[in-house]
Amino acid sequence: MANNSAKSLFTADLIVPAVKASFLKLDPRALVKNPVMFVTAAVAALMSVLLVIGQDDLSTGFKLHLVVWLWLTVLFGTFAEALAEGRGKAQAASLRAAKAELTAKRLTGEGQRYDDVPASQLKIGDVVLVETDDLIPSDGEVVAGVASVNEAAITGESAPVIREAGGDRSAVTAGTRVISDSIRVRVTVEPGKGFLDRMIALVEGAERQKTPNEIALTLLLVGLTIIFLIAVGTIPAFAAYAGGSIPVAILAALLITLIPTTIAALLSAIGIAGMDRLVRFNVLAKSGRAVEAAGDVDVLLLDKTGTITVGDRQASEFRSVGGASEIELAEAALLASLSDETPEGRSIVALAREAFDLQREMPSDAEVIPFTAQTRVSGIRTGETLIQKGAVDSILKANAAADQTAAATELRRITDEIGRAGGTPLAVAKNGQLLGAIFLKDVVKAGIRERFGELRQMGIRTVMITGDNPLTAAAIAAEAGVDDFLAQATPEDKLALIRTEQTGGRLVAMCGDGTNDAPALAQADVGVAMNTGTQAAREAGNMVDLDSDPTKLIEVVGLGKQLLMTRGALTTFSVANDVAKYFAIIPAMFVALYPGLGVLNVMHLATPQSAILSAIIFNALIIPLLVPLALKGVTYRPMAAGPLLARNLAIYGLGGLIAPFIGIKAIDLLVGGLGLA
Repeated sequence: MANNSAKSLFTADLIVPAVKASFLKLDPRALVKNPVMFVTAAVAALMSVLLVIGQDDLSTGFKLHLVVWLWLTVLFGTFAEALAEGRGKAQAASLRAAKAELTAKRLTGEGQRYDDVPASQLKIGDVVLVETDDLIPSDGEVVAGVASVNEAAITGESAPVIREAGGDRSAVTAGTRVISDSIRVRVTVEPGKGFLDRMIALVEGAERQKTPNEIALTLLLVGLTIIFLIAVGTIPAFAAYAGGSIPVAILAALLITLIPTTIAALLSAIGIAGMDRLVRFNVLAKSGRAVEAAGDVDVLLLDKTGTITVGDRQASEFRSVGGASEIELAEAALLASLSDETPEGRSIVALAREAFDLQREMPSDAEVIPFTAQTRVSGIRTGETLIQKGAVDSILKANAAADQTAAATELRRITDEIGRAGGTPLAVAKNGQLLGAIFLKDVVKAGIRERFGELRQMGIRTVMITGDNPLTAAAIAAEAGVDDFLAQATPEDKLALIRTEQTGGRLVAMCGDGTNDAPALAQADVGVAMNTGTQAAREAGNMVDLDSDPTKLIEVVGLGKQLLMTRGALTTFSVANDVAKYFAIIPAMFVALYPGLGVLNVMHLATPQSAILSAIIFNALIIPLLVPLALKGVTYRPMAAGPLLARNLAIYGLGGLIAPFIGIKAIDLLVGGLGLA
């Protein structure tokens, strides 16, 4: 899907279906969802009837032009929405192709026996076998095995990812393909309710609901429409009092130029396009509310590992204590790490072999001591020898007798130095004797400090979340340039931090991928779950990053702000536009009754009828001219709210005032030259 991002807005495969859909959207049941355009359509229908009846002094040609341009105003509005939806439907078609005709090897016993069944018949709890070249038939969790999976059908990226039982990379998605080995997957969703089904519905707009801001703006537009309906309705009485009359066609034209048709026509398209831009950025927003919330975020919570740092801590140094030598420490660390398949464990083995040419292999009688969250210690036992590796406090706790020695004091000093340097210390002990510490170095991503500076300009406070000790966390936070940090964070700590920020009236965004992140993702105003994460995390977040790139949260905030800016900019333009149009049509309407209003004809329009027709034509044409801006969005640059408001007023407020004067005058000259009015 990522490769669709460069697709032009105006290609035949998008334009033709959008034109057809724009006529279908003239159905009153669809139009009534947009009250302003519904009123415009009602006025156009009334004018069509009056054109046939012909009970006024206006020429048939003039009224025909009014009717045509009023209907075009409605069609341009429905076209904008249809074009925005069409881009999503094109993406949905490719997703359906990935989902079509999936079959499953549903396991029937403890062995490898299975039945071939359609994926639609799978139920929650079923276990399926997925082998090399098989498509995964349903969303689920890997319960056995490890395999490479090609998720290009979902993410657009061809590089395979690893999926395995346990941990935070066990979730799999229907329609993706296993390209090596085999896995057993437990189905976790009902047919038709999976991630891919929901994604198809979302990109098509079928599940898109109006956001609070959109609803508020719609209510404002409805209120203005009602006010102008009442105002126009009183005009005939004023005209009669002045001894004249105003034809219904002129009143209809006045109403359409008074009500905010421009922003009303583009409002839905702006919201659809905002979600569409996220999808093209390989982020699936489960609701428009989440996109808007991203634009209003005050606090950004980011995991250290993989977001601020490159992700894999690397062993960079061995520091021995007591009477132990560095080579003795390195040899013990190597033996304790031979069975450790984490990036840190592999880097310890590599450093020991490179620095000291140690070629030890795992002893045949070795008993591996696995790492657990409770002990935070791993290692091996071979014969009478016990080697332990782990967090400093955990090693000291496991070897209470060594905690009171001079070596323990020296170890604490060394680990404090490592922490202040932004590293993570791992202690090593052999048979209860402290040997020293391993310096694991975190590498801060290039350019991340500048990006946090941009967020600070946007008024967003950044908080780094890490399981490291406070000294290490403080050093990395200072190097990265974040505003604050939360060290030794547990799931409860993350949740408490989010709630504290929200209690202060701030909107919070965070990203995560593990089951332990699910409570915080659900609590955050913007919770971005990684697609490689667990099913629990993906269900808890209101956005899913299909590329599983935690740094993308920064771009998500920018896209949310772009959506809000686009809506605000076009609203400003629309209101300013309407003010300018009043100078064209009001003097033209009343100049015969009140000659003094002729001084307001600052554009020197040829005739009253030409002025009215020119204003209606401009009112219609401005909608399709603004469609590209509504769909692509206003260019966003990080800056404070004050300068941003001033910039928008200068560009879109002033532009909205000037454009109608130029446009209406040009149309007036064309109308006069062609003798249309």
